[in-house]
Amino acid sequence: MTLNKIVEALIFASQDPLSSKAIAKIVRRIAAREDAPEQLQKTKKKDVESALLELNEEYERNGSPFLAEERSTGWKLYTRAEFGSYVRELYPGQKVPRLSPPALETLAIIAYRQPITRAAIEAVRGVNVDGVMQTLVDRGLITISGRADLPGRPLLYETSGAFLEHFGIKGVDELPNAVELRQVPLPQPEEQPEVTEEQLPLGETGTDAAAAEEGGAGSPEEPVPDEEQTPDKADEEGAEEQSAGGPEEWKPDEEQSPEDPDETEPSKT
Repeated sequence: MTLNKIVEALIFASQDPLSSKAIAKIVRRIAAREDAPEQLQKTKKKDVESALLELNEEYERNGSPFLAEERSTGWKLYTRAEFGSYVRELYPGQKVPRLSPPALETLAIIAYRQPITRAAIEAVRGVNVDGVMQTLVDRGLITISGRADLPGRPLLYETSGAFLEHFGIKGVDELPNAVELRQVPLPQPEEQPEVTEEQLPLGETGTDAAAAEEGGAGSPEEPVPDEEQTPDKADEEGAEEQSAGGPEEWKPDEEQSPEDPDETEPSKT
């Protein structure tokens, strides 16, 4: 059992990329437990990298559709680009996500000048980038790395691991002309003018300001309570209501006294 075959088995079986250091650690631990040859028990990171290089050379000689590539998080087996149309047929429902030209331009600015604020990006592009930035965040290509030491503490953005995986690079240093483009001076965002006491708040017009000053010059008027009626005046008004046709008092009907039996009975002769 050679180191090349062990490394190939590990990166084939792993769902996530494996770093050279992690592969070497696994090989040493298993080799010591199974009393493997001493060479395997002393496997180092450079030995793993050499084994992966020999593995790719073997793939190339045999015309294999696979190759081992190192990305930002480690090594992984990939299919060659010429077999992409056949492999894509296995996933007809999945479409390759494409970025619009404004999104690519914004992503390039972030990649070369990260970490960077939204205002600095807008100063370079000259347009609002809110929608484009949200698209890049939703697709996981950029992340928030912190806040800038500027007034208002704006957010800082940088590329993510998904960006490196998408473009097939191990780091931003592998971008074309990375060193030169990082030294190009960029337009700076305009500084916001300081608001003085003489300046009106945003959205307040001259009429509103005049009304505010007029209202602030004097205290608000207090409501005047209704005049209290004196007892004499209340009596006079009550008398006028009665004379004007107030409700009449109810009087019971007069009860008729029972007839005198002496008067109802006929006289006896």
